Amino acid sequence: MIEMFVAAITQDGQTHTPIVILHDATRRRALPIWIGLPEAKAILLALDAHKLARPMTHDLMLNMIVQMGYRVQKVEINELSKDTYFATIFLQLADRAGLDLTKSIDSRPSDAIALALRAKAPIYVSAQVVADGTHAIDSEKDEREAQEFKDFLSNVNASDFKS
Repeated sequence: MIEMFVAAITQDGQTHTPIVILHDATRRRALPIWIGLPEAKAILLALDAHKLARPMTHDLMLNMIVQMGYRVQKVEINELSKDTYFATIFLQLADRAGLDLTKSIDSRPSDAIALALRAKAPIYVSAQVVADGTHAIDSEKDEREAQEFKDFLSNVNASDFKS
């Protein structure tokens, strides 16, 4: 799993559908996920740490989770199938006997992200989703590093690896 961060909410130029953009820690890969307008608003409110007078749906979800004694441990965007992303929210309950009780809940990525931002929980993306769904942000640097690696390999001899 690769930890990613919400970089921005943008809009599809043709359909005007909101898109949440996740970046990896190096800001070299971007994962765009098309989401609904209410979820985009919920994510934007969380990014701005804006508190409304009354709880919105994701605030209510977090309040319920906390009141039941759980915490949002992490969220994972773990599958991409037929242009649809799948996510899991992991809730953790510390048992009095010292047992770590974790529950996993199926979720849309947009809801998982909105909840994770409110709970200050990490957002992880599976390596397969990163491979299938992300786009290079700095392709020049990627090409340069690939060329440097090829140059390195062309100068390596088997004798360089003697013990």
